[in-house]
This record gives sequence, structure tokens and C-alpha cells, in this order.
Amino acid sequence: MGLGGGHEIAYASYLGLITHLGRRACRVGMVNFDAHFDLRAQALPSSGTPFLQALDHSADHGHDVRYICLGVSAAANTQHLFSTADRRGVRYLRDEELAPWALEAARHRLTLWLTEVDVVYLSLCLDVLPQSVAPGVSAPNARGICMEVLEALVDVVLATGKTLVADIAELSPPHDRDAATARIAARLLHRIAGATHHG
Repeated sequence: MGLGGGHEIAYASYLGLITHLGRRACRVGMVNFDAHFDLRAQALPSSGTPFLQALDHSADHGHDVRYICLGVSAAANTQHLFSTADRRGVRYLRDEELAPWALEAARHRLTLWLTEVDVVYLSLCLDVLPQSVAPGVSAPNARGICMEVLEALVDVVLATGKTLVADIAELSPPHDRDAATARIAARLLHRIAGATHHG
């Protein structure tokens, strides 16, 4: 379990998992709950680059890695990033598709996607939640997805028993009113750890 800080942690989590797997032939699913794709191409790595770094690394080293991003905000990603996601075969659902009344459809799609992989790296970016719930992030979200939907979909991932590594990213204490976001992170950590322990 990794804790951030910036979402730069994602590339380290990915590398740790790939190193652990070694030469085992398996399909790896990176499931990221995030308002942003984090697929930016730039000279210096940042919180906006880790999943492109992972996809590039997997392509260079012959690993079968698939990327799913849930909660993507059209307002927080450029058209170029959407084009990059489409070109690289990224599966995604926008925040508008993850309203509470659409939960069953989202759960079904995620369940189907997860049948295509053998192991999972789960990443939770706290800016996938609304600013009213998680203010302590570097890029507060005007809309986001509600906590009930996030927890329900995280449970879908955990229920597969395939999750080998997870992280929670983008907690920024200087921006966190009354430690509200830290409490959200702690609740999510408790949920993941509990599922891992009982699984």
C-alpha cells in the first residue's frame, strides 16, 4: 500500500508490481480513480505523467498492461489527452457516467473489464471526489463522483481478489480544511486493507 503526496507515486507502484511479477506471463490491469488521465508527455516526470510512463515501460519491455481510468473530467483534460487515451487503448468512464443512478451500468462495465486481467494495481486519486468532500488536493474538483459510488466501484475491484498493490494519492495537507480529506483517505485505506486482510 502506497500513500501520496503527488500521483508520481503511481509509476513507482507500477514498477514495484512489475518487478514482483518478474517473468510471469500475466495481464496487468491498472485501475485509476481520477479526474485526470495522467498521460501527459513531458521531459520531466510529474504527477501528470505516471500512467503514460507505465504504458511506455510496458510497451518497451513486453508486458501486457491495460489502463482503466474512472471519473475523468472533460473540463480537466485537454483534447490531446483524450486522443492519447484513445490511441493507447485506455478504457475510461467520465464523471458524468458515474452518477449514483448510473452505478449499476458502471459496475457492470468495470466487472467485464476486470475479467480481462490477471492482477490489478489499484490507484485512488483523491481529486476524483468533489471539492466539498475532498478539499485537500492540488486540483480541487468542481464535480467529481460521490463517495458512495467510489466505494461501490472500489469494492468491485477488491472483490476480484486480483489486487496486488494499491495507493492513495494527491493528499495536500496545507489545503485540507479540518483534515477532511485525510479522513476520507483513512476511510479508503481502511476499506482496502480490510478487503485485503479478509481476502
